[in-house]
Amino acid sequence: MSDTWQHLLFGFQVALRPENLALALAGAVVGTIVGVLPGIGPVGGIALLLPLTFRLPPASAMIMLTAVYYGTMYGGSTTSILMNVPGEASSVVTTFDGYAMARQGRAGPALAIAAVGSFIAGTLSTIALTFFSPLLATWGLAFGPPEYFGLMVFGLSAVSSLAGESLVKALLSMGFGLMLATVGTDLVTGVPRYTFNIPYLLDGIDFVVVVIGLFAVSEVMVSAEAAVGEVRVPVKIERIWLSLKDFVQSFWAIIRGSVIGFYIGILPAAGATIASFLAYSVEKQLARDPSTFGRGDIRGVAAPESANNAAAVGNMIPMLTLGIPGSSTTALMMGALLVLNVVPGPMLFQQHPDVVWGLVASMYVSNLVLLILNLPLVGLFVRILYVPERVLLPAILAICVVGTYAVNFSAFDLLTMTVLGLGAYYLRKNDYPLGPAVLGLVLGDLMEQNLRRALIMSKGSPAIFVARPVSAVLLALSVLSLCAPALLRLARRRRSAEAAAG
Repeated sequence: MSDTWQHLLFGFQVALRPENLALALAGAVVGTIVGVLPGIGPVGGIALLLPLTFRLPPASAMIMLTAVYYGTMYGGSTTSILMNVPGEASSVVTTFDGYAMARQGRAGPALAIAAVGSFIAGTLSTIALTFFSPLLATWGLAFGPPEYFGLMVFGLSAVSSLAGESLVKALLSMGFGLMLATVGTDLVTGVPRYTFNIPYLLDGIDFVVVVIGLFAVSEVMVSAEAAVGEVRVPVKIERIWLSLKDFVQSFWAIIRGSVIGFYIGILPAAGATIASFLAYSVEKQLARDPSTFGRGDIRGVAAPESANNAAAVGNMIPMLTLGIPGSSTTALMMGALLVLNVVPGPMLFQQHPDVVWGLVASMYVSNLVLLILNLPLVGLFVRILYVPERVLLPAILAICVVGTYAVNFSAFDLLTMTVLGLGAYYLRKNDYPLGPAVLGLVLGDLMEQNLRRALIMSKGSPAIFVARPVSAVLLALSVLSLCAPALLRLARRRRSAEAAAG
């Protein structure tokens, strides 16, 4: 343990050099801006800046890229809360309660808790990375296809938390998302599925295109329809800063979100999006009154925002300790290290301590920089809500078009976005929740791949899913999660009946 403290002290000496501090600040600013723009996300942001790092020392390059990564994770929440436009995939869940809070005049507290939750989650996760990374990486590798399938099924069981008034409509919405996830070339057989001889569909439908179509375009349509013939009364901003009551109410949601996000982040390919859905689901299941979620509950912002930032740190562990990138973003960062002649893996800590410990220390610094940078901007961001709809709605639509086109530079993506936006408009007018559709799209592909790999391992026997303890526990938790809302309602009715009876 004393060696770890000495290494960390050395890391701070590297991270706090003026040139590295400047790079961390620049990365945090650029990352926040990139995160706000839908369609670019952490992968696009890092890919754009990657060539600039090739002339930097390895430690400085990683410090800058990590700050960009952190910045995008925070920046994605801003447009989710203010405009119902997720800046990147892991911010979709933030729209459920964040946008509702903005409509109620509480955009300031929503943005503030996103910043504070991200800071706490990032710091706690970095502490765990500092002291336990080799052990945690081993845990992550213990997950095989059956365990991943169990995790994906557990993730899908979160549909009960996103259902709103009707579980049937939520399941239909999730089925729509799962259907979208099957479009493209089958990775096992190479056979095109539901592509209708359209070459653009061979790679499937990009997640960002779907999210922008479902949430942003449909939101513009619904808002434009509501504004026709009416004089818009601007949303009254009640207050900008976070109150002590808001923080106390969100505290345990932040802690639970941090734990869930960090562990999901360690698992290769699981990612921040799944972590944010699971954290939201757990928080809603634990709430005394789950009906407040989806209607502007601050815990519905705190939990997913904490989870996605914690997952960003967790993603670093398999990359640094084992040389296995856990996501597309860490794959890019690993590529940057390889270009700089630094090979990630078990020997990295001995061969390049300045890179590893400088990077770890820079995570603490970047978290603080982002908090200091973004809290004062809360007041500026909420002013967006004062912009008249005749200006704001076309601007949102323009951002959607640019963001969607930037994904693949394809006009077909714009057509797909429009069709999905029209479909989402119909679903919203008929009270179908859109969250389950996104959940199905996120988990569908991974669930199918791991189901098939597990069945290949067991030569077709489904018993493998109950024979392995972790998989069996996850499947049991999935059943419990689906039944929990009904069981809780039954328990509340009994308590009410007993109280009424005296």
